[in-house]
Amino acid sequence: MQKPLFKTVFFTFCIALFSLLSCSDDKEDDNPSGDENAAQSIQNNIQEGTWKVSRFIDSGDDETSDYDGYNFTFGRDGVLTVTNGTQSYSGNWSITFSSNNDDSPYDLDFNIIFNLANDFEDLDDDWDIKAYSTTKLELFDVSGGSGDTDYLTFEKN
Repeated sequence: MQKPLFKTVFFTFCIALFSLLSCSDDKEDDNPSGDENAAQSIQNNIQEGTWKVSRFIDSGDDETSDYDGYNFTFGRDGVLTVTNGTQSYSGNWSITFSSNNDDSPYDLDFNIIFNLANDFEDLDDDWDIKAYSTTKLELFDVSGGSGDTDYLTFEKN
């Protein structure tokens, strides 16, 4: 009667050990579906319509007014077009998975690249996503040099 009990205990132990060994703690291999879903949702939303900068805080200075009257269009091809009716600029945008430990609820970066030497170069960065909805995208970035936090918010027109 002890052999069946031993077999049962041994079998249970093997299953428990297999379960523990099959769990991975390696974050680099993980690509949480929540982040994938968030990336897809943000990408779908941002590509619809035009957007405006409703908030831009650069190292503590409110520079939102630098972008008054400009409409931002985030193209499906990764091209970012900005126009105010008389002036137009273009750059690139993308969403990538990041691996840094920041205060973002998502492990995503919203990347903006302008090869310009004007106010739009201040938007060049790999922004962390703070929050998003169908009409608003809130971003932030902690500067590597000074440690200041910059904030950028786009709202749908």
